[in-house]
Amino acid sequence: MLSSLALLFLKLGTLAFGGPAAHIAMMRQEVVERRQWLTDAEFLDLLGAANLIPGPSSTELAIHIGYRMAGWRGLLLAGVCFVMPAALMVTALAWVYQTYGSLPQAEAMMRGVKPVVVAIVLQAVRGLAGTSLRTVPMMLIAAGAFVLSALDMHPLLILLLSGAVSVLLRNGRLWSAWVPIFSAGAGSVSVLGIFGVFLKIGALVFGSGYVLLAFLQNELVDGRHWLTTKQLLDAVAVGQVTPGPVFTTATFIGFLLAGPQGAVAATVGIFLPGFVLVAASGPLVPRIRKSPIASAFLDGVNAGSIALIGWVLVVLGRASLTDPMSAGIAVVSFVLLIRFRFNAALLILGAGILGALKPA
Repeated sequence: MLSSLALLFLKLGTLAFGGPAAHIAMMRQEVVERRQWLTDAEFLDLLGAANLIPGPSSTELAIHIGYRMAGWRGLLLAGVCFVMPAALMVTALAWVYQTYGSLPQAEAMMRGVKPVVVAIVLQAVRGLAGTSLRTVPMMLIAAGAFVLSALDMHPLLILLLSGAVSVLLRNGRLWSAWVPIFSAGAGSVSVLGIFGVFLKIGALVFGSGYVLLAFLQNELVDGRHWLTTKQLLDAVAVGQVTPGPVFTTATFIGFLLAGPQGAVAATVGIFLPGFVLVAASGPLVPRIRKSPIASAFLDGVNAGSIALIGWVLVVLGRASLTDPMSAGIAVVSFVLLIRFRFNAALLILGAGILGALKPA
């Protein structure tokens, strides 16, 4: 099992473009549909648990899956294997950026990949909704969460509200929660300082890469003046166009600030809280189902999670399906995924190669 986990998450870490929603969709295809390690219901419970703790949700889902399949060794192996390929790629790009002052052009490749990502996410939403949204209350919770996503409410608040409404409907009780407040302070650049900053960010950031951008702007540009706004935007761009976790943006920034040591410090700092939090919460997930109130809360969170992914799908579709060609690629990819159970990683790889070869 350990070797299977390592190979799977090394592959996903190398080929999983498109951000957390695409990563989650590809993980579902691999562990639910192809390998049948988990049922859709078990996968949803792990996804809900990952969404309720700070840090990169897709990485934490990988860690949860590793723990469920092979205990503590699986937890460490799955997380490291998912993060490592992207971290190494981003480190190489950071060296190129620092040496030549610009980034290799990746837009052509991403033009081919983005429509495929839309199809992969749509496949996942279709499968997960069939498992989670089987009752009218869950459908209503998901619909409400989708509307709140469109209104730009914070994802954590949406999930907590979804869980609370589910508890209220089933048990007549409401839950409450708090949202961490983030603050920054000036300081000189050091490897230990870089580790501390990214450890704090990894322990506090909920939500998407755009939320991460706001935290980094506040901490590194406005607060400590370690980066310029242009450098920060370039770092986020690298995190977006490389496969694996978007949080490897931290690797790029660490390299700019203190070379390879800074890259290691930033990477370990931002991902370490996820490992610790999953290690602490992972054993509790099966027990949650034994409590009627906690189980109802998790059901609501799962419905809200599907709605969040659904809204991401809408955003991706608007940005990616801009002409008949891209729409056609998405439709063909969806048919291959649903009808022929085609490997999502191979679709991503093929689309990226075609995009890179096609003239602009």
